[in-house]
Amino acid sequence: MKTVRRLLYRDILWSVAFVAVAFLALFFFIDFVTELEEVGRAGFTLWHAVARSVLALPGRFYDLFPIVVLIGSIYAMARLAQSSEFTILRTGGLGPGRALWLLAIPGLAFALLTFVIGDYVAPAAEREAVLVKATVRGGISLGQSGAWLKDRRQAGTEQERSISVNVATARSNGEMQGIRIFEFDRDGHLRTRIGAAQARVGNDGVWHLQTAQRTEWPTPDAAQQGASLKSERVAELAWPSTLNTRVVAAALLPVQTMTTLDLWRYSSHLSDQDQAAQRHEIQFWKKALYPLACVVMMALALPFAYMHARAGGVSFKVFGGIMLGISFVLLNNVAGHLGLLRQWTPWMVAAAPSALYLLLSMAAFGWLVRYR
Repeated sequence: MKTVRRLLYRDILWSVAFVAVAFLALFFFIDFVTELEEVGRAGFTLWHAVARSVLALPGRFYDLFPIVVLIGSIYAMARLAQSSEFTILRTGGLGPGRALWLLAIPGLAFALLTFVIGDYVAPAAEREAVLVKATVRGGISLGQSGAWLKDRRQAGTEQERSISVNVATARSNGEMQGIRIFEFDRDGHLRTRIGAAQARVGNDGVWHLQTAQRTEWPTPDAAQQGASLKSERVAELAWPSTLNTRVVAAALLPVQTMTTLDLWRYSSHLSDQDQAAQRHEIQFWKKALYPLACVVMMALALPFAYMHARAGGVSFKVFGGIMLGISFVLLNNVAGHLGLLRQWTPWMVAAAPSALYLLLSMAAFGWLVRYR
């Protein structure tokens, strides 16, 4: 059995590595050509284009690796079937259950590699890519209306306040510009407005506002008694909040820069603030379950080893694997959008594509074992 494992794993590993290098080279070229359109604009140089294309590779690897595993495994299994080596292994006692177990081991190893790349390497590379572009352009683009965050806190002896924070732009050094903070009481009355030119968020969650203007409105009862509006301008203002650096980064940076734990924390924060968290919950479950797609792809490749050599050449089977991989990616993306529109349970939306393809592979595997 040790010889069988060495034979299978060597062929699968080399095939997967070859397909991975080919795909990464292709997408590096595509990304580089795309980035060339920005060269010469606002100080964006050729080296910036190369850097952003290289930093995009871990994310590409994470997105494509289940397809790479499928194509590489199909190629290895088809070659074994074409040379009748797999038929000899079956004659020598390699049963269906043992064959599944042999392929499950590299599938789990590939899943672990996908998790490490997707949770540690790709988010860090995506953040660096965003910072490279932000350094050239002078800030991170947050759209015309900026980014909005929500918070709640107790204002002294008063009732709990609802807070809306707007950030116009964010710089590559972590500094935010164009800050507007609106505090509302329980009845929806605007009580405090704070505007600041710049701000930084400390590790303790305290916002350090520079060149800030604070305006406070009295309560309706106090206004009837003659209380007036208060306004003051200060050079620096410390504003305590539960919006710490992780929450702010999750709101300002693209979702690709977030790890599984960051997605869980941010979706929990949105739920606590009574905000729509469905999108980030689906992203959390998709990111948590996505590495297991490698195991599903290995199971999907095994039936190709039971096909007779006359049932199509290796190239035909590899083409079928490419089509299966593309259909998996499409179904995975469509399921996420449908789940968001229909408000389906997030973990079911994330698990449905992998479960469907696992059932498909097991059905094909069972039919081939029984009738071939």
